[in-house]
Amino acid sequence: MTSPLEGRLVVAISSRALFDFEAENRVFEEGDDRAYMQLQLQRLDQPAAPGVAFSLVRKLLGFNDARAQRVEVVILSRNDPVSGMRVFRSATHYGLPIQRGVFTRGAPPWRYLRPLRANLFLSANLDDVRAALDAGVPAAQVYPHAQRASEAHPHEVRIAFDGDAVLFSDEAERVFQAQGLDAFQAHESAKAAQPLPGGPFKPLLQALHRLQQEGTDTMRIRTALVTARSAPAHERAIRTLMDWHIEVDEALFLGGLPKGEFLREFEPDFFFDDQTRHVHSAAEHVPAGHVAAGVAGSVAVG
Repeated sequence: MTSPLEGRLVVAISSRALFDFEAENRVFEEGDDRAYMQLQLQRLDQPAAPGVAFSLVRKLLGFNDARAQRVEVVILSRNDPVSGMRVFRSATHYGLPIQRGVFTRGAPPWRYLRPLRANLFLSANLDDVRAALDAGVPAAQVYPHAQRASEAHPHEVRIAFDGDAVLFSDEAERVFQAQGLDAFQAHESAKAAQPLPGGPFKPLLQALHRLQQEGTDTMRIRTALVTARSAPAHERAIRTLMDWHIEVDEALFLGGLPKGEFLREFEPDFFFDDQTRHVHSAAEHVPAGHVAAGVAGSVAVG
């Protein structure tokens, strides 16, 4: 039987990624889930403030219209069902048409990603993100205190990706880590015509490409590759995207420069990177998430 979610871009998101529940979360982290539940119940009629991924979700939902439901957003949360009521009420307050949710009261929720056919999972919980990545679902640990997205592009979903270990495999990154920059450049120059294997976020980029091709009169997607690569290693990255028949709108080959200021100018609704130092740099300016994958992505955020 075909799922109603088939063919849609499905974003699974935790309540802390969508809304600002940091004050409530401090109560939860004290180990008193009953007090947390009671606090959420007391604030049931108080809409939570937008969280770090709110802009991304709101704009993606803008691809839905009377003709087609192209995007589905599902709450996938360690919250209890009672606290889930406040999540749904907050979504209604902001006009977000979110109807589906899974609330597990502290149990790992990532196992529901496959039946949801999720194209992306955003969570503040690193263990859940790693489990999702291991299951083959593009996932990132959000930085709840990252800068919120600019409101300068209301009809454009802007997403920026790192290359190695995010869009691409960590094949080249492993050469760099083991042998240094010169070996990395030589390796990539020699293999310039050989496409890189796909990384954990290739499926998301493909899904966004399909969504962009369907298009609407009011919303579009703008993507950017923001990478520490520089010439001559740039060519393999470009040729890989060409081999995938996917175009990105902007490509920034920064040769190790800090990414934050460049991302500030691009103004993405979200940026994905495997290295925490780049995510920290980005989070000072834009919403950002850590893709805990690859040889350089195993360090937890702090």
